[in-house]
Amino acid sequence: MQYFLKLGTLGFGGPIALVGYMHRDLVEERQWISEAEYQEGLTLAQVAPGPLAAQLSFYLGYVHYSILGSALVGVAFVLPSFLMVVALGWAYTLFGGLSWMQAVFYGVGAAVIGIIAISAYKLTRKTVGTDWLLWGIYVVNAAATVITQSERVELILGAGFLVWLLKSPPRNWFKGNRVNSILGLSLAPFLATVPTVTPGILGQIFLFFATAGSFVFGSGLAIIPFLYGGVVKDFQWLDAQQFLDAVAVAMITPGPVVITTGFIGFLVAGFPGACVAAIAMFIPCYLLTIIPAPYFKKHGKNPGISAFVKGVTVAATGAIAGAVVVLGQQSLRDLPTSLIALVTLVALGKFGKKLSEPIVVVIAAIIGLVLYPFMHPQA
Repeated sequence: MQYFLKLGTLGFGGPIALVGYMHRDLVEERQWISEAEYQEGLTLAQVAPGPLAAQLSFYLGYVHYSILGSALVGVAFVLPSFLMVVALGWAYTLFGGLSWMQAVFYGVGAAVIGIIAISAYKLTRKTVGTDWLLWGIYVVNAAATVITQSERVELILGAGFLVWLLKSPPRNWFKGNRVNSILGLSLAPFLATVPTVTPGILGQIFLFFATAGSFVFGSGLAIIPFLYGGVVKDFQWLDAQQFLDAVAVAMITPGPVVITTGFIGFLVAGFPGACVAAIAMFIPCYLLTIIPAPYFKKHGKNPGISAFVKGVTVAATGAIAGAVVVLGQQSLRDLPTSLIALVTLVALGKFGKKLSEPIVVVIAAIIGLVLYPFMHPQA
């Protein structure tokens, strides 16, 4: 638990970096977790919806200490970054009207577009390859995200089933009660987390973020188009700039990227909103990790499951690419912001691991402080 508390406090670099830290520290150096257990947890985290690093931490806690260990590890990993985003949300609410705060996010919001763009590019190269079917799924989801300005969950799930049916058609799965058992396994955790719709903003927040945590596949950034569609377009809790600021906060804090839900919840309904949003986001992915864990060792390598995961991952990557366009239209308002995004994209693409995202965000904040007074003299 102490290890994950430290990782949640100091673990910068996004989900790929965080799972790398876990392998180095827990498998190679301390040898608390075997290589086989780590690989099983990583595969399950990739199969189930939700944030990759958080789900891997849940599984590693479950390996030796069952449900209690998984819960304690999850709280330790998520709590530090949650407290940070709540503090930033308080400062943002208190000082958001001041010119210096607007200047900071003037630069940071543009840099975030570059960060998301390079992430989308890397994910595209990694997941799509040369398969015409996967490229078709990718393009359709990217276009749908741009046109509707939100992530289409039905298209993502449909992509999973399409790849499953075409690449690994179910032959003997329909014998006996196997279909019922598989559907029960995948839907039971979700059904257990969906609350009854109740009046009030907290009920809306819980339902929305629980749904997000149940259906968003891929990396932590995969949740951005889904959140944008709900938070900005449907519920109109935040405007586009506030949403970009929330994404920026996630980039400069350690821990899982989806902790931005705590920041969004705080802006919408204060500290209760932050707590409800964070809890609703992590409950589904926690259940979708520990409930199938005993069964995953037996069925995890099934080609049908692998094909479904491939489909939804490619579709989610297409949605991220579409989100770059949607968010860019809102954030890149003039030549300086366009240049900041472009330089961020080129710098991260050229220097890769040598240049961390938090450093990029800090530099963009400084540039924003310098340029904003000249671009908005009336502010």
